[in-house]
Amino acid sequence: MYQQMIFVNLAVNDVAASEKFFTELGYSINSQFSSPDNTCVVISDTIIAMLLNKQRYSDFTKKEIVDSTKSSEVLLCLSAESREKVDEMINKAVAAGGTANDDVQDQGFMYGRSFDDLDGHSWEIVWMDPAAVQG
Repeated sequence: MYQQMIFVNLAVNDVAASEKFFTELGYSINSQFSSPDNTCVVISDTIIAMLLNKQRYSDFTKKEIVDSTKSSEVLLCLSAESREKVDEMINKAVAAGGTANDDVQDQGFMYGRSFDDLDGHSWEIVWMDPAAVQG
């Protein structure tokens, strides 16, 4: 069966700083698809974040690039294998220079927290009890 992938493209101010940030979170970089103008962050086998400097990003759109520190462009949500892994990822993000958002979503069967990366992109990390998913 075909495994569909997602390539999230985000405009960043400093490609090298963003690459360092995401490697400190534990993700790898695919150097084959990286350059001084962009970096290819491998989140999983099917999730790739392409972080492009604003000049390179503008090659793909005629729209104005938002200042993601002031406006919300997208909410990115990644799953985690446990509540502890949610907290661990938020702690890693803060240690790497990100900003934790104060909102904790704890509904018992689902637990989530979020952070903003160096450019203000919002990332949510969520754990959901597998038994609750099964119904």
